[in-house]
Amino acid sequence: MSAHNVVRDFTRTDASILEGLATLGVSTVHEADQRRGALSPAIRPIQAGVRIAGSAVTVRCPAGDNLMIHAAVETCRPGDVLVVTTAAPSTHGMLGELLAVSLRARGVIGVVMDAGVRDVAELRAMGFPVWTRAVSPLGTTKANPGSVNVPVVCDGQDVAPGDAVVADDDGVVVVPRDRAAAVLEAGRARVSAEDAKRAQLATGELGVDMYDLRPLLADLGVAYLDGPSG
Repeated sequence: MSAHNVVRDFTRTDASILEGLATLGVSTVHEADQRRGALSPAIRPIQAGVRIAGSAVTVRCPAGDNLMIHAAVETCRPGDVLVVTTAAPSTHGMLGELLAVSLRARGVIGVVMDAGVRDVAELRAMGFPVWTRAVSPLGTTKANPGSVNVPVVCDGQDVAPGDAVVADDDGVVVVPRDRAAAVLEAGRARVSAEDAKRAQLATGELGVDMYDLRPLLADLGVAYLDGPSG
């Protein structure tokens, strides 16, 4: 096998599972997966109010070179999320409007960039969602090899082709494909429990009572005073 490969096909996360994960959203999925898989707050959305979940198409590029993103486009299918990493830290504008048009034509629903993006106004206008480390006008070359649909590390998280990528206003979380169904089930149970808690809080019940936190506060030495201390 070459050091640089474009893997044309791989097993994706089931579409019905992805639909369920998208409904749950990033924070609930993260909690349901035992607080695993979240990218850092450095990876932020360029848009607001968008929530997606799709199978990862992974791209490993040299810093400042987007040749392999172009190579990745033909491997994409409807519902995929492109996950782009670089061999060295980079904030170049690795993706812009034209690449987004090409990706959308293949059915890609969003991009996660551990690098930079440009043409932000145009991307927002066309409704193409991107979560990125930076916004930068710096251009790229198309001269150096990388790989497509191989395991990568994106902002410290392992991502394999076909893993579930969930992204919204809270950020991005990655769930390994073989764990996605169980995470969905756990997430739905969590939402059901939160619905009950929400109803209690809406009646005026206090969180310190609902969660039985008063003994903990006492054990931690927190005292309630009826007037100013001292």
